[in-house]
Amino acid sequence: MTQPTLLGLCGSLRAGSQNRKLMHVAARAFGEAEFTVADLNLPLYNGDDEDAHGIPAAVQTLAEQIAEADAVIIVTPEYNKAPSGVLKNALDWVSRVKGMHWKGKPVAIMSVADGRAGGERAQVILRAMMTPFRPRLLPGPELAVADGSNQFDDEGHLASERYQKTLGILMRELRAEISD
Repeated sequence: MTQPTLLGLCGSLRAGSQNRKLMHVAARAFGEAEFTVADLNLPLYNGDDEDAHGIPAAVQTLAEQIAEADAVIIVTPEYNKAPSGVLKNALDWVSRVKGMHWKGKPVAIMSVADGRAGGERAQVILRAMMTPFRPRLLPGPELAVADGSNQFDDEGHLASERYQKTLGILMRELRAEISD
């Protein structure tokens, strides 16, 4: 089998965000793959702009990356008990591109937050947001990293063995989805 392609979507634009760190830790745990980080720094969706100018090139690229990936990991922060606007905006834009880019695509969802729930509520809402796209969402194990500011070492690795173990299982399950 050729090397699988893995796409990472991070709902935080900050280069040093905890969620971005988790996305990279997850990609390493996934194992050998061609890993691409999607650019979600997109213009806000506006139907009038779409009518006047069409789908932005960056959105078309994102849709193509999703379609071409063997598997996708989505990491979301929790802002006000929901996924970030950045992630919602990206999903809204991709929904406007012709084709079923997500259909049947294996997707693992995870989150990091400073609170004690680790972004669990954002994950529940994100799962609902993904339903119209019809991907193959992995049901678990759920990975919601709580107390995020204290969960990564200086090199950006997960410090907790419990979270490392859960992430390892989740990434093995994601890899198994593309082997079937």
